[in-house]
Amino acid sequence: VGGMVALYEPDAVLVTGNTSVAKGAAQIRAFYASFLATGVKFNVGDQRPAIFSGELALTSTQLPNGTITAEVARRQSNGSWRWVIDQPAIAR
Repeated sequence: VGGMVALYEPDAVLVTGNTSVAKGAAQIRAFYASFLATGVKFNVGDQRPAIFSGELALTSTQLPNGTITAEVARRQSNGSWRWVIDQPAIAR
């Protein structure tokens, strides 16, 4: 769970359902703790090339079931990238 939360900026937003969002590290941590407790396994998908604009990047992946994800990441001061917005199921 800690590794998942570390992928996000402290004030990031993660879509967790049709109209539900987790805002900030504490809510994102609670979501992933509950979600991973179900025993769900993540499948590797086809990651699309990132689109960059300055310090922002749009990333997306097509999962094996056809779902397409979309994420906005921001470059950090140390050169790494962390998600600011995560929509794990933008289309199917």
